[in-house]
Amino acid sequence: MDIEEAVKQAITEAPARKFSESVDLAINLHNIDLSQPGNRVDAEVILPHGVGKPTKIAVFAAGETALRAKSAGADRVISADEIKELGGDKRAARKLAEEYKFFIAETQFMPVIGKSLGSILGKRGKMPTPLPPTQDVTPQVQRLKNMIRIRSRDRPTFHLTVGNRNMNSKELAENIEAVITKLEQTLKDGRHNLKSVYVKTTMGPSIRVI
Repeated sequence: MDIEEAVKQAITEAPARKFSESVDLAINLHNIDLSQPGNRVDAEVILPHGVGKPTKIAVFAAGETALRAKSAGADRVISADEIKELGGDKRAARKLAEEYKFFIAETQFMPVIGKSLGSILGKRGKMPTPLPPTQDVTPQVQRLKNMIRIRSRDRPTFHLTVGNRNMNSKELAENIEAVITKLEQTLKDGRHNLKSVYVKTTMGPSIRVI
């Protein structure tokens, strides 16, 4: 089925809800040994139209970089002192990891982040993207606002969000196409490792895309 037609069907057949449902993909892999870490999917993809809601980003920074991060739309800027405080408060650190989708950090802070927060951010796949001293944080923040992470772990079936039902079908279809293209580039045998892809709203029926 054409991707846009599948999206339209998934939204049309989903009963109206009192909340804004996300639009998700269910991806099924085959002919690949996911017990081998090197075969697992762990990739980032920029969605052309974002996910239809703000993506929360935190930046570990100081001085001019901290000011630029705030101006660029970062939802939180974390200082060196706060890193140490979070390292001593595991509950607060876990809350941080759950609240923010992506993290950026000036390279000078990476060692202390690894020591203080590595066990919490690392296992969630949320270790910060390093920011070199000469690099402007602004495009990094803006790029991450439209980024999602695709992770299969060791399971052949996994899910990810590509938007919400308030977006138009063409935008959702283009987001889905970006995900499928990234999977084809990432998987060992490309399209041959994709058994099927379904699109659905949070509580709606699944419609096959491929």
